[in-house]
Amino acid sequence: MKIDLNCDMGESFGNYNLGRDAEIIGHITSANVACGFHASDPLVMDRTVRLALAHGVGVGAHPSYPDLRGFGRRCLECSAEELRSDLLYQVGALHAIAKAAGAGLQHVKPHGALYNTAMADEAVARPICQAIAQWDPDLILVTLAGPGGETMRRVAAQAGLKRVAQEAFADRAYTPEGRLVPRGQPRAVIHDPEVVAARCLRMATEGVVEAIDGTPVPLRPHTICVHGDTQGAVELARAIRAGLEKAGVAVVPMARVL
Repeated sequence: MKIDLNCDMGESFGNYNLGRDAEIIGHITSANVACGFHASDPLVMDRTVRLALAHGVGVGAHPSYPDLRGFGRRCLECSAEELRSDLLYQVGALHAIAKAAGAGLQHVKPHGALYNTAMADEAVARPICQAIAQWDPDLILVTLAGPGGETMRRVAAQAGLKRVAQEAFADRAYTPEGRLVPRGQPRAVIHDPEVVAARCLRMATEGVVEAIDGTPVPLRPHTICVHGDTQGAVELARAIRAGLEKAGVAVVPMARVL
């Protein structure tokens, strides 16, 4: 049994540092690198790609709505053409930086509000998938695992994307419908490393996660996300990986899972 452990990274900007990238990199196998629209800048992107390359971690683009002030967590009204071109701009920029560093691009995972909206709204999902297919249909698209990601996966198949990775979230609570509990609600983020590690092991081995009301939600993730800006992210990643490997689950980059 194999699974990937991914983390949102490179979310610093100029003189402002966010996250503990240098510490968490040793515990993950894929990095979602911010592309400048919700965080990061060209220098941070380059440093993050080189950090991932040095640790054998797969590099992926983490595009967003153009929302630096809101960290990409606000929904913006955009036309389909704006979304498609914004995705191409961000993925293309990271791909150029990765190529210059000697790394390939493994995947694309939309960030924040763009990710959540695309999982339910075909009008948002379609230009995202079209942009990725136009750039490189072999890139892996990351979607929400289980019933919450069905819309995005259907649109991805229609757009001609060849590989889709279903993702579960280590530190986020789920609704009974298989979607993420909004961050503004109580208990939306889980901080206890033991609880998080046990949830991840159950996701990987049993294909189920317990929703916030206790309902079992079926999902079969290829990859599990740890948010780099969550309090105690390094400790969470360490506990998750140790628990998975102790149970005999191989933790490898996303491309080796699919």
